[in-house]
Amino acid sequence: MLDVLCDEQSPVEWTVSADVLCRIGEPALLPLAHAAATADSSEVARRVAWALGRLKVDDPGAYEPLLNHAHPLVRSDALFAFQTRGEAAARFIDRLIPLLGDPVPEVGQRAVWAFQAIGTAAVPHLQRVRRLTAPGPRVRAGALEALAAIAGPDGLDSRDQDAWRRLTRIKLLAEIPDGMHLCGSWYAVPATDQDAVLAAFDLGSPQPVTLRTGAAAWNHDHHSWDRAHPHAACSRVFISPALDGWMLVFGDSSQDTHRVEDADDRDEALSLVVRQRCTDLSRRFGSAQWYGMSCGDDWTAWCIAEAGEIVRHYDAYDAAENGDGELAHPAEAGYLLPHQDGFPDDAFDGVSPADSESFAVRYRQVKEDLQIPDTCYANDIAARLSVDPGALGPHVRTSGQGVLALTACGREHGHPAGALPV
Repeated sequence: MLDVLCDEQSPVEWTVSADVLCRIGEPALLPLAHAAATADSSEVARRVAWALGRLKVDDPGAYEPLLNHAHPLVRSDALFAFQTRGEAAARFIDRLIPLLGDPVPEVGQRAVWAFQAIGTAAVPHLQRVRRLTAPGPRVRAGALEALAAIAGPDGLDSRDQDAWRRLTRIKLLAEIPDGMHLCGSWYAVPATDQDAVLAAFDLGSPQPVTLRTGAAAWNHDHHSWDRAHPHAACSRVFISPALDGWMLVFGDSSQDTHRVEDADDRDEALSLVVRQRCTDLSRRFGSAQWYGMSCGDDWTAWCIAEAGEIVRHYDAYDAAENGDGELAHPAEAGYLLPHQDGFPDDAFDGVSPADSESFAVRYRQVKEDLQIPDTCYANDIAARLSVDPGALGPHVRTSGQGVLALTACGREHGHPAGALPV
């Protein structure tokens, strides 16, 4: 069965042999470990890892000897087996702790995930490690990451929280803005008064953070699928420092998020929430903008308000409301809108989309010959009207400091779990 699993040319689907090995259970453990250590391709290593971590073994202690294996892939696979046991692996905590400092970063990360799966039962053990010097700096750093992964900032004791605040203050002194990964939505208001922005969004308990921390929190929370903590995506918001005179607000407020979740038509409800929020903000600050982008598809959107009136709302997935595609705001001038196709029907005749190189050559040629404009996205409109957070750099004038602030849900449930970089 193992030979079939490792044979990439075998006519037998690999999942069949993997399933048989999983059913064999503990007798297959050491042969699979040897196969993982000697795998001659990433595909074989992936197959073996899948089977090794899912063996039908009653006692996860059978994997314990593999934690000392010389090959990092075997150690990682063993950790995955403990990770899949969740709370049932709690009795192995002391044995798993040294792996937090594994010299191979991927193994150390897998150890963090194993502790995250164990959950709150691991917190006092990890806090004890943080107070000891014997485990070494790598283990202690891994314990800190695991604590944050399990309970967020609330899992850190007062000394670690004070150390985090000191490091943040040090980093803020010399921070240079860097472009953010854009996935989700954000508001932009022309303001430098952070307290006024906090009040406008009903936010509290602001904690100073670097742009790096704030951006990581936004991306972490937006991509959260933690069903055990249903408020992970709506508990906190990142407010940037003033960037060229604009404050950017990243994240979902409790009120807006729950109004949308409770609605029968989510897309329509989101549009109404955005419009109302931009209207209210523009009355307060003179103007306001909302932008949305996705890293998983081509969705993009924006809403622009001036003096209490919506002057433009565009959503690439609701192009029917955009008439025949006429540019409705000066910031869109010179661009195609995302739902528009500027290429003639026969532009790619004879070229297979599967041939990416030929397709790209034809695309560039037709675009240049016909002078087809570039397509604009939310960040392009933001660059013209306020600030493009994806293009931050030393050229951006910065004042004040960013903060992570809690929404109504955050004030009730606390910060979401997860380690964030400083």
